[in-house]
This record gives sequence, structure tokens and C-alpha cells, in this order.
Amino acid sequence: MDLSNDVEPVTALKRSAAELIARATDRHSPIVITQNGKPTAVLQDVHSYQRQQRALHLLKLIVQGEQDHRTGRMHDQASVDERVAARLAERRGAS
Repeated sequence: MDLSNDVEPVTALKRSAAELIARATDRHSPIVITQNGKPTAVLQDVHSYQRQQRALHLLKLIVQGEQDHRTGRMHDQASVDERVAARLAERRGAS
């Protein structure tokens, strides 16, 4: 992702916030906000932000699954089916 065309000083944000928000929304691309010539913040549309957060969450779940597999914290389908059936039977009996 090349952000070199989407860098704006904080003064542009103060002066034209609505325009920058529209640009970020239309392009679905973040805008880097600089202060004293240094990148300090990112302006991003909500849809892109939510999509990015979902992707990050999915990656975290994948990593956790790989760690569980490496440490042997897993069950085969047959044992899961047995455990679910036993719990359902317990609940039916308690009703």
C-alpha cells in the first residue's frame, strides 16, 4: 500500500476535515496526518476500519488455533460429538 499520495498536514485536517473524510471514504484508503512533518495519525473510513478489524481478529484466531494444535489442545470429531450428545442428554434430563 503506497500512502505517499495520501499524506496531509494537521492544518489540512483542521481546514478541510469534511473533504478529507469524503476522500478517505470514496477511496477506501487511509490518509496519514502529519504534525511538524512527522506522521502522527491516520484518518480512515469506518467500513475499511471494520473490515481491517475483522481480518485482524480472524488472524488472531488462526494463530490461537495453530498454538492449540502444537500444544495438543484439540479433540477429534468423534469425541466432540460424544461430549455434545452427553450435554444435550443432561439438559433434557434436567428439564
